[in-house]
Amino acid sequence: MQYTDTQIKELENKAKQIRRLIIQMLAQAGSGHPGGSLSATDLITALYFSVLRHNPKDPEWPDRDRFHMSKGHCCPLWYAVLAETGYFSKDKLLTLRKMGSMLQGHPDRRTPGVDAASGSLGQGLSVALGMGLAAKIDKRDYRIYVLLGDGEIQEGNVWEAAMACSHYKCDNLCAILDYNGFQIDGKIKDIMNLEPVVAKWQAFGWHTIEIDGHNMEQILSAYAETKTIKGKPSIIIAHTIKGKGVSFMENVVDFHGRAPTKEEAEKALKELE
Repeated sequence: MQYTDTQIKELENKAKQIRRLIIQMLAQAGSGHPGGSLSATDLITALYFSVLRHNPKDPEWPDRDRFHMSKGHCCPLWYAVLAETGYFSKDKLLTLRKMGSMLQGHPDRRTPGVDAASGSLGQGLSVALGMGLAAKIDKRDYRIYVLLGDGEIQEGNVWEAAMACSHYKCDNLCAILDYNGFQIDGKIKDIMNLEPVVAKWQAFGWHTIEIDGHNMEQILSAYAETKTIKGKPSIIIAHTIKGKGVSFMENVVDFHGRAPTKEEAEKALKELE
C-alpha cells in the first residue's frame, strides 16, 4: 500500500501531538515512564491511525483487531492514543495514576480499548498468542499486535511464547519490538545483550522485519508486509531512541521511570511545538 507525503506528514504531526499529551500527563501525575512511551510513539500512532481495524464507539466489536501492550509501564502512550482516537475524553488523561482513575500506572480492563491487563513483564506475548489462537478457533480474521520492550525480552517467558507462536503457525500475530537500547538499570548491551536479536527471532521461526522505528514510511511498510506473511508469526524489530522527541530525555536512562518536573515539562512541550 502506498502512502502520500500528505498522509505521512499527518501521521508525523499526530505522533508529535501524542508526545505532547504524554508529557502533560506525566508532569501532572508526578510519576510514570516517559522514556519508553516516547520511543514507541511513532509505532503505535501509525498502528492506531492507519493500520488497526477498530471502532472507538464499540470497543467490544468482535471482529476488531487486538492490540496488547506487553510493556505496560509505557501505558501513557497507549492512553494518549486511545483518547486521541475517541475511546474516552482527553480530559481524563490528567487523572493518570490518581486514586480511582481508570488510567492506572499499568493498564487494566477499566480502560475502554484495553482487552487485558499488563505490566508483569514477559507475559504479553503469551497473551497475544492466546488471542491469536482464539481467532483461529473461532474462524475470525482479526489480527493481533503486541508491543514488547527490549529489556523485557531478556525474560524466558518471552522465548517460550515465541516458540509456541511459531509452532502453532500464528500468522495473524505481529509483535513489535521497541528496541531503544535501554532498560531501567542501564544499557541493554551491558546488562543482558540481546544480539544477534534478528537471528534469534528467525531461529525461532518468525518472519523478521528490521526498521527505523521513527521513520513513518518504514513503519507503515512493515505493518503492510506482515499482513502478507502466511504460516508464521511476524516481528517488527524497530530501532528507536529512548525519550524520542525531547532532546534532554533522549538516551538518558534516568527518564526510563522519572516523570518530568513542571519546568522540564514546559521545556519539552516547547520543543514539541
